[in-house]
Amino acid sequence: MNLANLGNFFLPLVVLLIFLTAIYQKVNIYDEFVVGAKEGMKTAFSIFPYLIGMIFGINILLKSELLTQILSFFHPFFQAIHIPVEILPMALVRPISGNASFAVMIDIIKTYGVDSTLGRMVSVMQGATDTTIYVISLYFGSIGIQNIRYALKAGLFADLVTLFMSILLISIFF
Repeated sequence: MNLANLGNFFLPLVVLLIFLTAIYQKVNIYDEFVVGAKEGMKTAFSIFPYLIGMIFGINILLKSELLTQILSFFHPFFQAIHIPVEILPMALVRPISGNASFAVMIDIIKTYGVDSTLGRMVSVMQGATDTTIYVISLYFGSIGIQNIRYALKAGLFADLVTLFMSILLISIFF
């Protein structure tokens, strides 16, 4: 058995460990599973309206071409400070939608190549940033948190720092 096949056995071993622990502690594992599944369904139904709202908002933003208009307005500014304009759609979409930013990243990689400077920048951005607005609206909304305090500001600031760091580090090392 080589190291690549070790991952194939990891999940069954974890499940077996859970079963053995349940037997040792005399826990009715099937009943506990059913209780957990019921709680999972309640959580899924409570999150569903927020998820639909986010999908609706993302589609409006992407289909209206508002993003393109915003980028064309700021194009001279970003060129003046040496930020590649091609990565900006991903930088703007990433805090909102992971799937949309992934699609933008794939388009950039198809256009410029996986080993290009832009390809590396968007790859770092995809891996190092989070879907901040999505996470806050979905999870905070599903548990009823009204006052998000500094979560949005901190998350967007972290995304902004990651944008600049991906540009800086990729420019330095590649």
